[in-house]
Amino acid sequence: MFTPHGPTLRELAVQALSSVEHGYDLLAPKFDHTPFRTPDSILDAVGRALGPLGPFDHGLDLCCGTGAGMDVLVKLCRESVTGIDISAGMLAVGRERAELAEGHLTAPRTGAPRVARVRGDARALPFRPAFDLVVSFGAFGHFLPRELPSLFAEVHSALRPGGRFAFPVMAPPRPSSPWYWALLGFDAVMRVRNAVWRPPFVMYYRAFRLGDVQRELALAGFEVELHALPEFGLRPDGSPRCRMVVATRGRGTVPA
Repeated sequence: MFTPHGPTLRELAVQALSSVEHGYDLLAPKFDHTPFRTPDSILDAVGRALGPLGPFDHGLDLCCGTGAGMDVLVKLCRESVTGIDISAGMLAVGRERAELAEGHLTAPRTGAPRVARVRGDARALPFRPAFDLVVSFGAFGHFLPRELPSLFAEVHSALRPGGRFAFPVMAPPRPSSPWYWALLGFDAVMRVRNAVWRPPFVMYYRAFRLGDVQRELALAGFEVELHALPEFGLRPDGSPRCRMVVATRGRGTVPA
């Protein structure tokens, strides 16, 4: 599963016995060499699907990690791109990664948006309604189902009226798939770990269900649409293997 540049089993065990914040601080230098980083195929597909919904001026990558999602926003947004993450280590690696990429350019980029990284909690966003587009990739397993209402309310408050909140959702594997049992086992291990060890490390792959997500987004004041990502094909029943959720903040008042 891991490249030679990725973390060792011991390093992963130490991370898993830490808090979410400290665990990602430890993992940050090797994070991009793990399967936990969102694949480029998903990033590219979301970028292509969002293009026709623009133009966008100001974008926010929620739980940005080392910044792979920010690269999508840089191609879509004209004025600014901001990433926010709770892990200082992940943000530092993202800055180093961006500086290295800039250093490899043969000529300065013109017309590129301003880029900033902010350390903060997605459940208490330090922003006024300033963004036209908020994206997030692979982070929702770190939030318990009961936290979704406050999380979505925070995103709603950071968007301008008419702004969009977009993220991909893969269809869950069927019980006949080895991935179904692997994810079930992973979640079970994490629940046992959190029952006997402190601080907790919240990371559950099966807790983010599309029907629940749609309901909570609507309750937060969003208008919700689903866009199939055709690059990933269809399941045997004809449903998409991967969808992009697009939640639009209405132009009326913010819900109480």
